[in-house]
Amino acid sequence: MRVRAFMAGLATVTMLAGCGGLEARSSGGVSDAKPDSAAVADAKKKLGELEVKGRAPKTGFDRDKFGPAWSDVDRNGCDTRNDILKRDMEDETFKSGTHDCIVLTGTLEDPYSGKTITFKRGQTTSSAVQIDHLVPLSDAWQKGAQQWSATKRKEFANDPLNLLAVDGPLNGQKSDSDAATWLPPRKAYRCAYIARQIDVKAKYGVWVTSAEKDAMKGILDSC
Repeated sequence: MRVRAFMAGLATVTMLAGCGGLEARSSGGVSDAKPDSAAVADAKKKLGELEVKGRAPKTGFDRDKFGPAWSDVDRNGCDTRNDILKRDMEDETFKSGTHDCIVLTGTLEDPYSGKTITFKRGQTTSSAVQIDHLVPLSDAWQKGAQQWSATKRKEFANDPLNLLAVDGPLNGQKSDSDAATWLPPRKAYRCAYIARQIDVKAKYGVWVTSAEKDAMKGILDSC
């Protein structure tokens, strides 16, 4: 089985020419989601280096502060949402005349629940699969992003490292929660989830709260 939901420290993101050129693959299915000891050690090291502070006020947060939703930041001709759908799903079909940019159907092996979800593009069906920001935009806003440039915020919102196609209702349930208040219900994915959140926060200098750090450490200690 091909699965494209990659794990922090284990997957390689390759930018390929043409529309939808983001590829990120792991070896094995969604059950094969636990980082190895080296990746866990790396995540612990990075976690220890993250700044620990309280949340700043959410005042002034707006999705538009992170640029237009799903911009074509890599200039491959496709918006980021369709890039991630193509990367993370299997057996995709595409709208004709879009150079394989607009995904019409596909199958997602959801890392958060372990369920197999059938995706069909449409006004009432597209929401079955949503693109999650592993570190939510609002969370980042309250932990450093208020001080970023507009360019950096746009990069953050469209960075494939911080994006994952997941079960829509679970994405809604997570909302803007950090690791202290929400974790994927599928416990086998929690190590990879936390390691990747840490990678994102380390890359962009997003701080953690003490409760969040404790929760992350607890997960990594169990990996």
